[in-house]
Amino acid sequence: MKKHNFFAGPSIMPDFTIQNTAEAIKDFGGMGLSIMEISHRSKEFVAVMDEARQGFKDLLNIPAGYEVVFLGGGASLQFAMVPFNIMKKKAAYLNTGSWASKAIKEAKFFGEVDVVGSSQDQNFNYIPEYTIPEDADYFHITTNNTIYGTEIREDIKSPVPLVADMSSDIFSRPMDVSRYGIIYGGAQKNLAPSGVTFVIIKEELLGKVDRHIPTMLDYRTHIKKESMFNTPPVVPVFAAVQTLRWLKQNGGVEAMEKINIEKANLLYEEIERNKLFKPTVTKAKDRSLMNVCFVMNETYSELEKPFLEFATSRGMMGIKGHRDVGGFRASLYNAMPRESVEALMDCMKEFEQNH
Repeated sequence: MKKHNFFAGPSIMPDFTIQNTAEAIKDFGGMGLSIMEISHRSKEFVAVMDEARQGFKDLLNIPAGYEVVFLGGGASLQFAMVPFNIMKKKAAYLNTGSWASKAIKEAKFFGEVDVVGSSQDQNFNYIPEYTIPEDADYFHITTNNTIYGTEIREDIKSPVPLVADMSSDIFSRPMDVSRYGIIYGGAQKNLAPSGVTFVIIKEELLGKVDRHIPTMLDYRTHIKKESMFNTPPVVPVFAAVQTLRWLKQNGGVEAMEKINIEKANLLYEEIERNKLFKPTVTKAKDRSLMNVCFVMNETYSELEKPFLEFATSRGMMGIKGHRDVGGFRASLYNAMPRESVEALMDCMKEFEQNH
């Protein structure tokens, strides 16, 4: 039976990425050695890192004045590195979920945090209104909220540097990088296996704070050393390169956006049509294309566990919703084929007919 991978992260990878990475683990580039056991300073791996950096620049049309670095620590470390490097006195944050809340908590160690909007009052099921203060050092957003199923799908015009956690929707759509100061994210949702973090940085923002920044936490260290100051996570970086190649071969982010909209629309339409289910995010404009969250209608709440068991028996993997929301979550990242979305819809229709 075919398995359909709806896990939120780590999550589905393109077969191209999996197969090429598996081959490199056995024999990297005909060296007779595994990618896991070669020096990160060998010319063979330096070429991989160079291609990773250039792949980002090509696919996202990153303008001059920006650099791309690959680090460890996940997005969680960036919650601290961002304010450490660029907060002088005050920063503005939009609170749209658990990860935004954690970023706010870390930023408070470095200065004043102005939470300009929050959707916590309705369990983060909408994108709140906000006004960006012009005296802030930067404005931080989480573009896609994997737990709650909301997404900001526009490049905000901000009067101050815009910082975005794009862990789960990077490469899912075209974007104007020039509107951002920093873009960061863990790679394990739409790019590579867990273990590597990408950061796109506008260099002119750096070097303007008075505090001492430890060497490893200073973005300038990693820009200067081209992500080789310490040993990078070589296998996830190699896998990321394979995904970047796959994206280019399949039409880039423009093609991904079209496919992602089609997949998400199909599933949202079935959720709204089906008498058993309802979406957790009511405003269509706020709904995530990456993480579709839905629950049982109140009348059928007792069917939640039976549906989960039924869908799992049909090969639907990882659709159980996060404990903060309940219900179900179908993650539709770039590598998710339309046929898997249709298979889930068929499960929902069959379950409806049976009940």
